[in-house]
Amino acid sequence: MKQFFTILGGMGTMATESFVRLLNSRTPAHQDQDYLNYILVNHATVPDRTAYILDPKLASPVKAILSDIEQQNLLHPQFYVLTCNTAHYFYDIFQAEANAPILHMPREAVLALKKIFGARGQKVAILATEGTIKAGVYAAELKKAGFEPLIPPRALQDKVNHLIYDDVKENNYLNQPLFFEILQDAEDLGCDLSILGCTELSLVAEFVEKNPYRYIDAQSVLVDKTIELALKEQKKEVL
Repeated sequence: MKQFFTILGGMGTMATESFVRLLNSRTPAHQDQDYLNYILVNHATVPDRTAYILDPKLASPVKAILSDIEQQNLLHPQFYVLTCNTAHYFYDIFQAEANAPILHMPREAVLALKKIFGARGQKVAILATEGTIKAGVYAAELKKAGFEPLIPPRALQDKVNHLIYDDVKENNYLNQPLFFEILQDAEDLGCDLSILGCTELSLVAEFVEKNPYRYIDAQSVLVDKTIELALKEQKKEVL
């Protein structure tokens, strides 16, 4: 197979399924051959990223993800897609070992935030795992783009944790009432915007029909960027 990319997924599996579902549904296709070529690595047993960032004595996810990259390097994908926000804490390590570019989900999400909402100086709530928060990836990208990041206070972070781990990961429950409550809490804290920096939150957002809140969904942005880059690579081959 030529003209393909590799999805480094499985962190978690239901969120990766959401990514692939959106990827396929948004691809402009009218026949089987119009869809994109890709390899999905659903490495569900990768150790928890947040647990390791908060306590480095626990099992590291780095070796497991590096092994996936090493295997995929042999197949020469055109680029890689890393579908876990928290894993971007180790982005530089992964990119150094990959023989093709790895899309940077937090960076792409903040670029989209700036493009869509424009104004600098707005306060943006980072809704993510505690590992992603501690990693500081989103905060750094937001500051660089001229936004003011809000790190959720304990009460709000506890709600985010509950939605990610107890509802989605443990029970596959897409708790939309809590999702909206979290966004309202961020607004009540003076935030102009929110950024969904966890793919479990993105999974919930996928099924929201009417949304009164202003936010950027990092996974949704990554889907669009993946399609854009894959189609661009196809055109290169034709030329």
